[in-house]
Amino acid sequence: MKSIIPFFFFLVSGVLLYAQNTANTPGNNNPVFEGWYADPEGVIFEGKYWIYPTYSAPYDKQVFFDAFSSPDLVEWTKHSRILDTSAIKWAKRAVWAPSIIEKDNRYFLFFGANDIQSDKEYGGIGVAVASRPEGPFRDHLGKPLIDKFHNGAQPIDQFVFRDTDGKHYLIYGGWQHCNIARLNDDFTGFIPFENGETFREVTPENYVEGPFMFIRNGKYYFMWSEGGWTGPDYSVAYAIADSPLGPFKRIGKILQQDLEIATGAGHHSVIRVPGKDKWYIVYHRRPLDETDKNSRITCIDEMHFDEEGHILPVKITNEGVKSAPLGSGTEESGKNN
Repeated sequence: MKSIIPFFFFLVSGVLLYAQNTANTPGNNNPVFEGWYADPEGVIFEGKYWIYPTYSAPYDKQVFFDAFSSPDLVEWTKHSRILDTSAIKWAKRAVWAPSIIEKDNRYFLFFGANDIQSDKEYGGIGVAVASRPEGPFRDHLGKPLIDKFHNGAQPIDQFVFRDTDGKHYLIYGGWQHCNIARLNDDFTGFIPFENGETFREVTPENYVEGPFMFIRNGKYYFMWSEGGWTGPDYSVAYAIADSPLGPFKRIGKILQQDLEIATGAGHHSVIRVPGKDKWYIVYHRRPLDETDKNSRITCIDEMHFDEEGHILPVKITNEGVKSAPLGSGTEESGKNN
């Protein structure tokens, strides 16, 4: 027994030490919630912050969405399976990158499904709708909204954008091509542009996937992910234009790995606090001790601008964002403007 007890004590102590080293210490808020989640879209609905992420898993298991809500960016409530493929009959696997917007007291959730590799496969970008931000969501169309490759863009990584004039656009695309299309009023299709085209390519330099757009001081900030999502070089860059249609000239990279914190920082969204010039970037990254491509966590850090309106490089942290409560009755923040 004398030889066993010290070994047992050493083993237990080692487990405890490992747990202490891998858990967030008090005051650290990144990741913002437990679990492997990626491609997070952050918005404000009904006086709460919401995050809608991809459930990060092998594609055949990636068949549902969870959502998370918070009054202050610190304490989060999980809303399980707000949508799964049982409600989307044409979607069989690989649902990802949800983007959501409220219109006419309904919530429209855009998503990609099936990871189609050509026009010969069935899938693409779909739309689901619900009466509450936590769902349950149902299929809005009974078929994909976009099921073909246009201008070389794989129909994935959709982002729905509302302009100040009330027009809605869908910005999307993988395989290093990005399109923008104007949605019709009930989100069942598109309104062609003046020249007759429906899908206009707006691909900036180094674009790979994960588009996002917001407005600040009358300027349109277009952001996207660069590099490969499975590797350490995943990152976010941006451009600024006077119109949601561009042209978008790449300015530089603002989010990337920090070898003391995490790798693969990318596929993000942005939240603006209502009525304030206060901005947060919501993104995923891979812990330093993880090599599996699906081991991704959702984090939030502050995003700042210089006097000329350029986005300053974001410092990714373990501390994340401290409590930022919203007042009751706060409407949607205008995630886009």
